[in-house]
Amino acid sequence: MDAVLKSIDVRDLLSAADLDDPSSPLSAPDLRLLIHRLDAHSQHIKSTVQSYLLSHHSHFADLLSLSSSTFSDSLSLSSNLHSLLSLFSHGNDHRQILSLLKEIQSTVADLDATKNQASIMRVIVKLSENLGNVKELMRIGDVFAAAKCVKNLKTALRVGDVDEERENEEVVVYGLLRNQWLLCFEEIQDLLVKFMNNAVSYDTDFGGIRVVYRSGVGEAHGVELRTVMEAMDALGILDYGLARTADLFIKHAIAPALNFNSPVSFLEESSGSLVEGSDKILKIVSSSESKTDDIDSDALFSRMTIVVKFIHQYICLENDPWMRCFGRLTWPRMSDLIISNFLSKVVPDDASKLVDFQKIMNSSSEFETVLKEVMFISDSDKNDERLSNFADNVEVHFAVRKKREMLANARQLILQCDFTVPEEFSSKGPKFRNNRYNDCAVNLLFSSERCIVSLAACQLMKLVHQTLKDVCLSSPRVALEFYHAARDVLLLYEATIPIKLERQRDIINQAAVLMHNDCLYLSQEILGLAFEYRPDFPSFLKEHAVFVDIAPRLQLLAEDILQQHIQVTISNLKEAVDGADGFQNTHQMPQYESVKFSLERVIFIIEKVRILWEPVLLPSTYKRCMCMALESVFSRISQDILLLDDIAAEESLQLQRLIQSLLESLAPLLEALTTIKNDKNSDQSYSRPLEADIPSLGKILKLAELLDMPLKSITEAWEIGDLYGCGFILTEVVDFIKALFTDSPLRKDCLTRIYRINF
Repeated sequence: MDAVLKSIDVRDLLSAADLDDPSSPLSAPDLRLLIHRLDAHSQHIKSTVQSYLLSHHSHFADLLSLSSSTFSDSLSLSSNLHSLLSLFSHGNDHRQILSLLKEIQSTVADLDATKNQASIMRVIVKLSENLGNVKELMRIGDVFAAAKCVKNLKTALRVGDVDEERENEEVVVYGLLRNQWLLCFEEIQDLLVKFMNNAVSYDTDFGGIRVVYRSGVGEAHGVELRTVMEAMDALGILDYGLARTADLFIKHAIAPALNFNSPVSFLEESSGSLVEGSDKILKIVSSSESKTDDIDSDALFSRMTIVVKFIHQYICLENDPWMRCFGRLTWPRMSDLIISNFLSKVVPDDASKLVDFQKIMNSSSEFETVLKEVMFISDSDKNDERLSNFADNVEVHFAVRKKREMLANARQLILQCDFTVPEEFSSKGPKFRNNRYNDCAVNLLFSSERCIVSLAACQLMKLVHQTLKDVCLSSPRVALEFYHAARDVLLLYEATIPIKLERQRDIINQAAVLMHNDCLYLSQEILGLAFEYRPDFPSFLKEHAVFVDIAPRLQLLAEDILQQHIQVTISNLKEAVDGADGFQNTHQMPQYESVKFSLERVIFIIEKVRILWEPVLLPSTYKRCMCMALESVFSRISQDILLLDDIAAEESLQLQRLIQSLLESLAPLLEALTTIKNDKNSDQSYSRPLEADIPSLGKILKLAELLDMPLKSITEAWEIGDLYGCGFILTEVVDFIKALFTDSPLRKDCLTRIYRINF
């Protein structure tokens, strides 16, 4: 059959000689030969086809039969289609078909929903069975299988992966299953913690930490420690499960090892092989070493190494991830205890001893290397090298320690200082203040005067100067700490003193004026610190060291304290003057005695503040304060007398006598104030009258004269401006004349003359 299907090449039917020249025409014999051969070839093809048909007769018969059947089916299909189309042409039948199709569609949808529900129910039943299996596994003690099952259920229930919106759309029973899973998780978590607590505990009888290889809880017995650890690891609760164990070692092993008052040592004891299920005990025994001030770093870190290796071998079972987890729970507190109880205490207290600290630095580094080998701390995280980091910064810690000591000393000085002046201050007065060998008598930096300050302020300033000298000689990091220490000492005084002496500022005492002097002295000293020490500061500190911000606050505080003290004094003086009852009826003996007593109280208060102020305050400040106090007294007395609406002749004499008595008692004080210069740099201050600082002094002196002066003389004194120059005003003079003199033509004439001249 292949020969039939092949194409015929005419050149194959000719001889090779006839084809030498393809372009030459064929001869008649060649054509006859070609026809003959073509005929023979045709006969061969026919015979081949006939034999093929005969050999495959059955196949061709089946093919023809299939063709006939297919044709019949197509005719039947065409007939059925024609019938169906004819049915669609009727409206009622069409609606019935549509209804039937919808019913079929609904039935199919219900069937699919039922299948889905059945599938969901199978899943729910399976999940519920697994939750039940977890509880059964926990009951029999197969905690690792239970943990794996809980972990798989977490994935299946998508715990923690479903947001609120999707949770509202899903089947309600899934939420119930999640709640059941949470309860199951809490149960297995509590169970594993109980196993862990039973496996590792403090044994008071043996005096150490006991590790039990096999333990039991409830009906579950013989559960291995490794199984418990693997179960906690599978659930991801190693941190939670080992937390109490970590606390146990901190409390009973690590903390006692760092208690140098009662040193301890550690021994490992066991009753057999741990693999066989026996116990291991880290026994804590009191060390025979006596308490000593020299702490051996090698011995300390050796004890700590025993504890860590015990944890690595018998708690974490030489599992690196478990050990790393235990280290994260323990190392922060452990390192803090080592630093606070040991390293911080052996920080040198002198710069010359910093070299001796190198041994402790090496011991700390070697100990951390051991911790890295057992994966107690990370090998790559430099933050875990807490001991080395602390030891490497020993210079800073040295400076911080010195800073704390300085602040403690400063605080002690402030709290112990009673802010009183010794008796020799009051007895010697200015001579004591001018004594250059007295520590509390200091020179003010921007004044030629000397003043008395408290012992606390004097010693604090010495401490600041010494600290700043150390800044100039120290390394940059140490210098920075010392600089802050100097600032903090000054800030400590600023913050503490006003509160400590708050009550004393409301009464008349010497503490307030001493505090004023302290603030004034410190503020001026602070202004000079930068000029004195800045050139020798380390280069980076020159731009950042600032003290000038503290000085203005202390100056304001000094002035505020002084003004408050002056106001307290003035308030006491006014209260004493109030006892005179407006100087009325002094011609009556009881009232006269009352007024006299009030003025004696005034004199007593003024003498008291003189004794308190004069030895302590700067002369110029003392004069200013005393003048303010006297001005308040004189102005108040003058005002009260001028407000009297009727003064009898005898009463005027008594008032004059009282004023003169007051002025005579204060004469030594007034004379002393006259000799004090307001400004030592100005020679004109010698000729400055006291009335310039006490305006009411001239007024009260003139008032004493007016009380027995004739009416015409008073009028003439007003006309020539004498009274006005003493501080009297028109209404005061008029009211005084009306109170002192009865109505008469002369009084009217004098008042007319007075009204005519109004300054």
